[in-house]
Amino acid sequence: MLFNSLQFLIFLPIVVVVYFLLAHRLRWIWLLGCSYFFYMSWSPKYAILILLSTVITYLSGILIGHIDKTEIANKIRSKKFIVGISFVSNISILVFFKYFNFLSENISIGFEKIGIDWQNPYLDILLPVGISFYTFQALSYTVDVYRGTIGPEKHFGRYALFVSFFPQLVAGPIERSTNLLPQFKENKVVDINKIRDGILIMLFGFFKKIV
Repeated sequence: MLFNSLQFLIFLPIVVVVYFLLAHRLRWIWLLGCSYFFYMSWSPKYAILILLSTVITYLSGILIGHIDKTEIANKIRSKKFIVGISFVSNISILVFFKYFNFLSENISIGFEKIGIDWQNPYLDILLPVGISFYTFQALSYTVDVYRGTIGPEKHFGRYALFVSFFPQLVAGPIERSTNLLPQFKENKVVDINKIRDGILIMLFGFFKKIV
């Protein structure tokens, strides 16, 4: 579902209208469902990857927060270990899906130059949409919790929404947790001026995208 498509033109108003009709406590559920629906419109199976990245970084934040509250020795080392696991696992997923064939081809070329016949393994896989954006956004949350600029988000649903929020999921920008996460807890009300300003910004963006 492209931003400049008829599907999105129908999708967005429905999301906005239902959002403001729902009670505040239910809005995150609606936005999370819409975000996953938006992402799965590209390729349903890759929703597992964004969910996996979400779970890893969510747990890393919880563990770092738990370490901060305990009296164990070497807190910094323990927190760095958690951050390391989060980074290695997420970056490994990113490299595998985005660069595996590129790296495999270059390794094959390198072996050929030294006279070694190397069968180049090639995986026929589709690059998951937005994988770089949501991976680095999730990892930025881990870093923010490690640095203490934000406390660990204990509400898994709201955190999952932070990682998968559809307006910036596939095209960025990468949002900081300190900016976006608190907004999901605010009780937003209808503001005609903000709606007008938002529509004007979007129209200008569509113009630049298409023209």
